[in-house]
Amino acid sequence: MLILSIDTSTTVCSVALHQNGVLLGCYELFVERTSSAMLTSLIDDVVRQTSFTLNQLDAVAVAMGPGSYTGLRIGVSTAKGLCFALDKPLIAVNTLAAMAEQIRGFYPAEMLLCPMIDARRMEVYCAFYDTTGEERVPTKAEIIDEHSFTDQLSHQPVVFFGDGAAKCQAVLGQQPNAIFPEQVVVPSARTIGKLATALVAAGQVENPATFEPFYLKDFMTTQPRKTVV
Repeated sequence: MLILSIDTSTTVCSVALHQNGVLLGCYELFVERTSSAMLTSLIDDVVRQTSFTLNQLDAVAVAMGPGSYTGLRIGVSTAKGLCFALDKPLIAVNTLAAMAEQIRGFYPAEMLLCPMIDARRMEVYCAFYDTTGEERVPTKAEIIDEHSFTDQLSHQPVVFFGDGAAKCQAVLGQQPNAIFPEQVVVPSARTIGKLATALVAAGQVENPATFEPFYLKDFMTTQPRKTVV
């Protein structure tokens, strides 16, 4: 099972190739804005450098969100285009679940993991997972204040991580059960592909014709100011 994975849900643009769940190659760019041309180049590079061709792929996996509206649109559109062109199945992986997969092996069983993606001002996209990868609280948008996550923090230690954790630390950093790792964990195609392997085995594939990213919130635009002459 050869799976190409794509993650453009934040400012990190990454692609990876897995064979039977084993990582063969990964390219990551830490840039402010992802472009379709940039993503296409990374896909070509990771497939070519691992001595495969696109036609040999068995499936294409993509980070479904939450995350950046523009980034998700680019990643999902590219993945759907590949699936149509190659007649391959599409696998969608929750971005937060893939973030939790990166660190769950480093913490004891009694802890909860809360990946966070920045969502403007004091809001984050977050979810809760245990150290087996099981979802405990579904993905949601949360406005952080001193009362946030009291149910979880009153019962067990919680590891808050991701680019949205800094604003949480400023408010909840004094909570004895709140843990904030020093290293920032960013979404990556490395764990998108790992989780996608299990989803394919379980028959959980998407219809490329109807699949849409998990934006979680409506896209917000700002109106340009009127020029006073």
